[in-house]
Amino acid sequence: MFADYLLLVIHYLLLVYMKGILLVNLGSPRSTAVNDVKEYLDEFLMDERVIDYRWIFRALLVQGIILKTRPAKSAEAYKTVWTDEGSPLIVITEKIQKKLQKLVDVPVEIGMRYAEPSIETGIRKLVDKGVTDIVLFPLYPQYAMSTTETVIEKAEEVRKQKFPDIRINYIQPFYNRDIYIDCLAESIKEKLPENFDALQFSYHGVPERHIYKTDPTNTCNLNDCCSRENNPSHQFCYRHQCFDVTNSVIKKLGLPKEKVMVTFQSRLGKDKWMEPYTDETLESIGKKGIKNLAIVCPAFVSDCLETLEEISVEGKEQFLHGGGENFHYIPCLNDEDRWIEVVKTLCEEKLNEFYLV
Repeated sequence: MFADYLLLVIHYLLLVYMKGILLVNLGSPRSTAVNDVKEYLDEFLMDERVIDYRWIFRALLVQGIILKTRPAKSAEAYKTVWTDEGSPLIVITEKIQKKLQKLVDVPVEIGMRYAEPSIETGIRKLVDKGVTDIVLFPLYPQYAMSTTETVIEKAEEVRKQKFPDIRINYIQPFYNRDIYIDCLAESIKEKLPENFDALQFSYHGVPERHIYKTDPTNTCNLNDCCSRENNPSHQFCYRHQCFDVTNSVIKKLGLPKEKVMVTFQSRLGKDKWMEPYTDETLESIGKKGIKNLAIVCPAFVSDCLETLEEISVEGKEQFLHGGGENFHYIPCLNDEDRWIEVVKTLCEEKLNEFYLV
């Protein structure tokens, strides 16, 4: 009798509090047309957590200078990676969604921080299906002001303004989770060429001041603190988390540290960004005897412009021009089945937390 009653209560709760998953990625222009790229860059670069100047100075820089020339150049770059299905980032995220949907019993939608489908669009699709409790998954392994933080802030803004009755449970950065490290290491191992002189971990760069801004402990010095055990700033420090991923992966793979390097890409403007820079490293290491290079970009889980064009095309040219001979880009996790299992596990953990509230 009690068991039957308990089942009825659980069934009632499932009906009243219906759950769903929202996967959130960076975003992409609607097309490779210059105007679409300009619209996308305007939304992206005017985000105060991407370019953290006061609004007037940000507007002068972005709308007064960058958007005058960069959209045309970026549009040409997007054309080199665009597929028949559309933007690689959107297409891959959709594939992740479809594979995950087959493994879970709740609705799964996607949203992008910039452009469409937006975070609001994704939440609305879930709400239209009766969802009241959402697990929102920012698809970034490491924490940064310009990635995880801006996604959560945007989602909260949308929730408060448009969907005040729903609850959102956010998946936190998973850079140090064993299931993720195992997944990444296995993926790299399968794709790593037999003969390589060095394995380069290239992470998306951020201005150094972002590291200080996201540190509520005021203990970060961008020096030895990254390797200090149990430093309270680690949970907010993008730099530490990048090195932590690298060290965990090379330990898992049994690679000697002297064959591995960490660099940072995609810097913008003249501000001091995290070093060493990927492009400068690629231009110089060939002359230092590194002829066979493998490179991976673990700040991304989905291949996009920054990996398919900036690294696979421009980076390769820089390496070869600098004296290198063989350049091997290792793709992101994309929609690999083992990665989908990681996504499933992380989402289910947060889904289960709703029952504990």
